[in-house]
Amino acid sequence: MSLSNSIMSRLPAVGPAVLVVAVLGLAGCSQEKAEVKDIIRPVKVVEIGQAQTTRELDYSGSVRARTEMNLGFRVAGKVTERLVDIGQHVTSGDVLARIDPSDYDLSVKSAVANLDAAERQVETVDLTKKRAEQLYAKNFASKSQLEQATLTYNQAVATRDAARSTLAQARNQVGYTDLKASQDGIVTAVTADVGQVVGAGTPVMTVAVDGEKEVLIAVPEMDIAEFKPGKDVKASFWSDDALTLAGKVREVAGSADPQSRTFAVRVSLPNDPRVLLGMTANIEASVASRQQMVSVPLSALAEKDGQKIVWTVDRSSETVHPRPVKVGDFTADGVNVADGLKQGDVVVAAGTQFMTENLKVKLSGDAAQQAASAQNDGETTSSLR
Repeated sequence: MSLSNSIMSRLPAVGPAVLVVAVLGLAGCSQEKAEVKDIIRPVKVVEIGQAQTTRELDYSGSVRARTEMNLGFRVAGKVTERLVDIGQHVTSGDVLARIDPSDYDLSVKSAVANLDAAERQVETVDLTKKRAEQLYAKNFASKSQLEQATLTYNQAVATRDAARSTLAQARNQVGYTDLKASQDGIVTAVTADVGQVVGAGTPVMTVAVDGEKEVLIAVPEMDIAEFKPGKDVKASFWSDDALTLAGKVREVAGSADPQSRTFAVRVSLPNDPRVLLGMTANIEASVASRQQMVSVPLSALAEKDGQKIVWTVDRSSETVHPRPVKVGDFTADGVNVADGLKQGDVVVAAGTQFMTENLKVKLSGDAAQQAASAQNDGETTSSLR
């Protein structure tokens, strides 16, 4: 009993110290929990401006000459010479290649001999005809004999004329053994070389004619209705970021390619020495939007429960909330949203992976001022930090 009283007598001396420590510990835990609970995360946001009434279509293609000629010999034969290379500039009348003219030279000699024989025959029957006319005038020959002589003479003349035509044709064929350029241009392809036997009309070379250039692009069927002959477009080039030209749609294919299911569209370019054949060009065309869309950065797009969402900021409570959206299409600058956002909405632009429902966020005074300025200026988006 004395031992119990002794212990109890000591408790008042120890109790207050223990209680102070416990209270301080609990206060520290409560303060730590409060600090954790009241974390305010600074975020980067964009404010939705006016919906886009137009959209940009962008397609890549290659620069080519408006006119390209596939040149071939007009007669068959073995190629004996090729006088130009790919990339070489040629002028009208330049000889590009030759085939063996031996057989055609022989044809000319044969035609010359046939013509000479035909002319001798005309001279012979002409004498016979004149003799028959003299005898008929003196009543020493019948009229039938004169008519026969005249008929023979006419036949000889016809044979001579045919021989002359044959000779001219043979000489033309000799000339056709030289493949000549009919217009100024650049050789872009060679499909036959020395030693190869080619048929008449077989393409041997391709020459891009000097003058107007164009860009050939392939447009899918969903956008082909936006391209009409005469539509103004803008052309930029991979080789030179500073080079931008105003182009115009010249021709639209009447049917889609059976394999790619795209339509060939040709865009004429103004004459510019900096534009070379084969360059890669981007054709940009502005068209009316099928539906009103707003643009947000790609980093603003998130996914929740298999649905595309963005995190919007409630200005009054400075908290974030998920909002489902319908994505229209993707662009080089971000995402076009077709449904779910309206002008004035504030959207988290980065760090969406850290967002939770009702999470407190921090918008500085500068951010609010920028948002008001963006809304007044009618901009599509404005960054807030």
